[in-house]
Order: sequence, then C-alpha cells, then structure tokens
Amino acid sequence: MELDVRNQGKIPLIQHPDFSALGYEVIRELGRNQQGGRITYLAGVRNFKQQVVIKEFSLSHAGADWLGITAYEREVQILQTLNHPRIPRYIDSFTTSKGFYIVQEYKNAPSLGSVKRWHPEAIKQIAVSLLEILVYLQHRVDPIIHRDIKPENILVDEQLNTYLVDFDLAHVQGKKMALSSLVSGTPGFMPPEEHLGQTLTPASDLYSLGSTLIYLLAKTHAVNISKLFDGNYRFDFQQFPAVNPCFVCWLRGMVEPKWQYRYPNAAAALAALRPIQVTGATSMLENAIASLRLRRHTSILGLVMIGLLAVAGITLVISQQDSAAQQVQKVTGDR
Repeated sequence: MELDVRNQGKIPLIQHPDFSALGYEVIRELGRNQQGGRITYLAGVRNFKQQVVIKEFSLSHAGADWLGITAYEREVQILQTLNHPRIPRYIDSFTTSKGFYIVQEYKNAPSLGSVKRWHPEAIKQIAVSLLEILVYLQHRVDPIIHRDIKPENILVDEQLNTYLVDFDLAHVQGKKMALSSLVSGTPGFMPPEEHLGQTLTPASDLYSLGSTLIYLLAKTHAVNISKLFDGNYRFDFQQFPAVNPCFVCWLRGMVEPKWQYRYPNAAAALAALRPIQVTGATSMLENAIASLRLRRHTSILGLVMIGLLAVAGITLVISQQDSAAQQVQKVTGDR
C-alpha cells in the first residue's frame, strides 16, 4: 500500500471561528474543556487596540442543547450583575449556528493550573486575594456561590493578584437550583455536600479554595488531588512539615468534610488568615490561639442550638406550670 507523504511534517492548519461580522477576530485558543464542550479564545476587537476573551458553549457537544443553554444563560445573568476589579468584566454575548458565546475582559495572567512551584508566603497572598473576591460575592444582596473554584478557574498575575473566572456553574444562594446543575463541580475540589446533593452555603466555596491551596502546597497536578486524601476522605497534612502549624490549622478549618465545622464565610476565614505566618517556628501559645479561633467559629452554631433548646425547654416548663395552675384553679372552683 503506497503512503501519501505530501503533508508529512507539516503543522495542520487550525480553523478558528470567524467572528469578523461581529467585530471580533480570533487570535488563538486559550483553553478547552473537552468534557463540558467549552472552548475559550483570545480575540481582538476590530478597529480598536483591545483584546477580549470569547468563551464558546458548543452545541456539537452531546447534551449541550439543554445543559449548554442553561449554563450559558446562568453565566450571562450573573456576570451582568458583577462589578469587581478581579472578576473579568462582561462585555457581550451572542449566538451562532454552532453555539453560544460570552465576551469578557481579557486579563493577561496565566491560570494556577499551569505547573509552577509557589513559595508558601506567595500561596498565602493568593489566598488573601481570592478570599477578598469571595467576600464581595457573599456580601451581595443575593449572595453568589461560585461552585467551581479550582486552579484552572483562577488567574494570577506577576503581582499575585488573582482573578476568578468561569461562572457557568455559579448559584445564587436562596434560589432553587436547576436539576441539571445539582452535582457539577470538579472531583477533588468539590465539597462533600455537593457530592451528596445537599444545600450549599458560603462554606462550600471555602472548601474548594482550601483544596486549591493544598494543591499548590503539594506542588502536584490537579488530576492528582485525590492522592492527597487519607482513608477517611480527609486531606493528609503530614506531608507539609515545613509549613507553620497555625497555617495548617487554618487550612483544616477550610476543608473540614462537614461544612458546619469550617469557617462560616469568606470574611471570617480572611480575618483568621491575615495575622498568620505561613512559615517559621511558632510557640505553643500561638498554636493554641489558632486552634481556639477555629473552635470559636465552628462552635457558634452549637451554642445557638443549645440556646434555642434551652429557650424551648423553659417555654415548655412555663407552659406546663401554667397548665397545672389552671387545673388547680378549676378543681378549687368546682369545690
């Protein structure tokens, strides 16, 4: 059989979508989620010296006719309401015969998914920057849970400023969640309550952020995140001996399997993190203070429940006493 050698050694031509009629010209592909049918392009705005990101929801992906529309509409609705310097700004959206597209501000920053060794102090700065974004999302009138915080969805520039992207799984707290998006996060970074289909809280995003920080400390690939768990589906912190125990304690408070034992929200986690040194020796007193801070946050719910039960008990006793008094009065009156 004779081989055709005419094209051997040549780089195949990549056909990018043509958005010239809409005023955009694709420069290159930035990344793709093959399983989810998502492709992200870097594009230029014609007649302007401006670059944008165009995110494609492909209709050629199996099941995308319904799930793709849901994710696209959800992300557009949420992005239109956001105004934060470290969440790429929404610019435009449009549809073609091939899919749905969202146009956003371009940030010249690589994702944390690219393999790089980070110093623990830099990891703390990244954590602070991300928590500031989550504080903004959680303090809105309608709080937003991102639901897919992971290295690939976090961009970081040379000054260690982070940018949070990909809100197609995001959920407005308090609103009914679509059936198609009940369990849609990324294994290893997804909180246990997401796996179980339970109600999500601001602490759910904290678990994903904590997992991301542990991934950075472990200097591994995101696909290997499950190898950092012990037999009880808890992160094994024995592999970070050089990290300050106070920081390890803080991380434990981020990734507790039960959300009730995590920090309740981003503001509480940020306040606890700021004074912590990530490296260096610590005194027993500092370790005790770190443990007490975590216990204080996780015990609030328990104290509230105890208080409610106490009030309920007092009310029941008073009610029973009133009932007994009424019975005595009735008997006395009958005599």
